[in-house]
Amino acid sequence: MNKVEKKLRRKENPELVETIILAKKNKSWKKVAEVLSRVKRKQIKLNLDEINKKAEEGDTIVVPGKVLGMGELDKKIKIAAFSFSESAREKLKKDAVKIKEEIKKNAKAEGIKILK
Repeated sequence: MNKVEKKLRRKENPELVETIILAKKNKSWKKVAEVLSRVKRKQIKLNLDEINKKAEEGDTIVVPGKVLGMGELDKKIKIAAFSFSESAREKLKKDAVKIKEEIKKNAKAEGIKILK
């Protein structure tokens, strides 16, 4: 049993468990599974302005954690994250998707950039 499986046992959020299992099955998404299985206090939280600094035009960004709404995006990018704050979802509208959906669409993780 590896680290991710041990940590997965303690998770109570069914959506989180499902996302970790799905990510773990695909080798390309294994790093996302490892980050999502961390304890809650070490989960990643990124603001839109931080994402904007690190992203290029047309990128697909994966945030294995929560996207917060502080700041603005001036680039056309797609963001996949485990969760979004209400203000972030409002600002992103159609460009925000759940990681689980992105894994199903892009199992080989082609053209994505993982921000940690």
